[in-house]
Amino acid sequence: MSRPRTLPFQLLVLLAFRAALAGATEPSPPDLTLVQEIELPGTKGRIDHLSIDLDHRLLFIAALGGDAVDVVDLQAAHRVARLGGRREPQGVLYVPALQRLLVANGAGGTIEAFHETRRESVIADLPDADNLRLDPRSGLVYAGYGSALAEIDARSMKILRRFPLPGHPESFQLASTGQRIYVNVPAISSVVVIDRESGRTIATWSLAPRASNFPMALDEAGHRLLVATRKPASLVAFDTESGAQLAESPLCGDADDLFVDAQRRVVYAVCGEGQIAVVPRTDADHFGPARRMQTADGARTGLFVPGLKTLFVAAPARAGRSARLLLYRAD
Repeated sequence: MSRPRTLPFQLLVLLAFRAALAGATEPSPPDLTLVQEIELPGTKGRIDHLSIDLDHRLLFIAALGGDAVDVVDLQAAHRVARLGGRREPQGVLYVPALQRLLVANGAGGTIEAFHETRRESVIADLPDADNLRLDPRSGLVYAGYGSALAEIDARSMKILRRFPLPGHPESFQLASTGQRIYVNVPAISSVVVIDRESGRTIATWSLAPRASNFPMALDEAGHRLLVATRKPASLVAFDTESGAQLAESPLCGDADDLFVDAQRRVVYAVCGEGQIAVVPRTDADHFGPARRMQTADGARTGLFVPGLKTLFVAAPARAGRSARLLLYRAD
């Protein structure tokens, strides 16, 4: 029998170096560390979106299933108020310049304005009022409802314009360096691009054969729009200039919120199956392997606040455990 050949030492060193170099191009995603849980006793049913008053460290939670908005003092680590009597609140938005909280009620078809716990005014005729976004340049607020977006003067609480859509808008994002609005419209499995100046739809980017595109995040510095679909569970990157699809990555199920952490070069997806997916971006056009962290069953909405380096996740009441707010520190 012939003796087995051995690889020369120099070749072994070269192969080891190449393996190390390849590993270095796909670093592990940064960790999220659960640092605190704030109980929300008595909050029942589905929980929808969140907003924050950074000056006073108050977090607002749309407790849709309980027809209320929970107000949590983050410094005291407990709920300090509850705005009851709402009608399926889906979106909440704090407007710092006005010290005003806006609440979008899906069943009521209204947007209410609150100063502290006092309701100041209301806009009606907005069926299935949902997501809310603030344009910090103009101070205008945009609301998704029915099959349209509404442009709102948050001071006078008047609707200025309406932008029709081919279906109900889910998450949408406002470009800060241009006039575009990117809108997820699951009814047509597409992203609709609106020009704010003209009010017209200027592009429609299909996600087919994927479907159920609900959450969205915008990376303006990288000229990328990130969209999560539920069927199948995936993360897709679009070029905001051309509309071309550039990257895709598997994701956890029932994603409802998506955030870009530009400092750590990762994307956070909050998923109702009870996970957060931390997806690294090796460059503008590629995703690395995701790290998945367990949260709580049904915890599908959250809020990432870069200034606090914190991802807030809302966990609904389940199996004898009260609803709670989970705080994850981005390391």
